[in-house]
Amino acid sequence: MTDRIVIVGGGQGGFAVAAKLRALKDERDITIVGAEQVPPYQRPPLSKKYLLGEMSFDRLLFRPESWYGENAIDLRLASFVERIDRDARQVLLQDGSTIEYGTLVLATGATPRVLPKAIGGDLDGVYVMRDKRDADRLAEAMRPGARLLVVGGGYVGLEAAAVARKFDVDVTVIEMADRILKRVAAPETADIMRAVHLAHGVHIRENCGLTRLEGENGHVVRAVLADGTTLDVDMVVVGIGVAPNDQLAKDAGLAVGNGIVVDEFGRTSDPSIFAVGDCTELPFDGERIRLESVPNAVDQGDAVAAVIAGSDEPYVPEPWFWSDQYDVKLQIAGYNGGYDHTVVRQGAREGAASVWYFRGDRLLAVDAVNDARAYVCAKKLLAAGSNPSPDVIADPATDLKALAAQ
Repeated sequence: MTDRIVIVGGGQGGFAVAAKLRALKDERDITIVGAEQVPPYQRPPLSKKYLLGEMSFDRLLFRPESWYGENAIDLRLASFVERIDRDARQVLLQDGSTIEYGTLVLATGATPRVLPKAIGGDLDGVYVMRDKRDADRLAEAMRPGARLLVVGGGYVGLEAAAVARKFDVDVTVIEMADRILKRVAAPETADIMRAVHLAHGVHIRENCGLTRLEGENGHVVRAVLADGTTLDVDMVVVGIGVAPNDQLAKDAGLAVGNGIVVDEFGRTSDPSIFAVGDCTELPFDGERIRLESVPNAVDQGDAVAAVIAGSDEPYVPEPWFWSDQYDVKLQIAGYNGGYDHTVVRQGAREGAASVWYFRGDRLLAVDAVNDARAYVCAKKLLAAGSNPSPDVIADPATDLKALAAQ
C-alpha cells in the first residue's frame, strides 16, 4: 500500500499543506490535483491589484512551477477528482486515471453563489469573483462610464465596487437586507464603510432585492429591482456568498455539515482523510463554524501538515481577516459570532476608528478601520484571553498598547 499524500485542490490551503510537509522534511510522495491550468497562486490580489493592472500574474504565484519538480511534488493542473474510493484508497480523476493515497487532504475550497438562470443569472456580463479567469473577464469589461450593478453588500461586493470606481465606472450596490455587511459586521462598521463608499460616488440601495436581469442578444442590459424600479446596466458583479465544495466528501460518505466536518486535528470522519480551508466546518470556542479566510487556510494547512508528519498538536484558530477598499484598510481580529454589544473607539489619526465586540464582559473581536494600533492590540488581547472592560476601551485616555502589555 502506498504512503503517497494526495492533496485535492490547488488553492491556498492545498499549497500550504504541501509546502509545510516539505519544510518539515517529510519525504513521502506528494501529488497536488488542481482544477486550474496555472500553478497555485494568491487570490486576494485578484480583485484588487491584479484587476487594476498593478500586479502581474507571475507575482501572484506562491512558487514558480519549477519549484514543484525541485521539491518532488507531482503537480497535476487542469485535473478534476470525480470520486474517492475509500476502500481502495484511490481518487478517480475525470480522465479515468486513478491515484492511490495513504493520506488524502481535501482542500476543495468554496464556490461563489450565482443568480438563478430563471432571473438572468446566465447572461453575458454577469460575473462572480473567485479565480484568475473571473478577474480576467471582469478586467476586460471595466471601462470609464460603464454601468455596474453589484448584487450583495458584503465584503466581496464592496471591494468590487471600490475597484470599479478606480476605473471610473458608475456603480450601484444593492443589498436585500436592511444594511450592508449585515452578516459579518456590526451596524457601526457598516456605517463607516457606507460613508466611505458614498464619498467615492457609489450608489447604495439597502432593503433592495433583485427581481430579474434582462438582456439583449444574450448580454445583460437591465436590472429590475424588487421595488419595481429598473436600472440600465452594462455588467453585474454577484457577491452573495459562497458554498463549500463538499460534494466530493459527501459522495464518499464523509460527515458533512456546513462544509466537511473535521476535528481539532483537521481529520474528517475517515482518519486517513483530512480537510483544510474554506471547505471545512471546524471546532472553535465550543461551537462549529466555517472560517472563509486566507489566514485560516494557511494556518489550518500548516497544522494539518504537522499532524500528517507526526505531530499531535491540535489546531486552535486565531481568526483574522482584512479588506482593502480605496485607501481604507479594514482589519478584523477575532470572531464576532454571538456578540451582544459593541464599543466604538476613535483612533489617533483622522478617519481611524475601531469597533469592539463583546458578549457580556468577554471580548470577542475588533474591526479596525485605518487603525493598525487598535488591530495589533486587539490581537494580543484576544490571544492572551484578556477581557478589558468596555468602559476602559471606550475611554479615549486608555493607552491600548499598555493595556495589551499587561
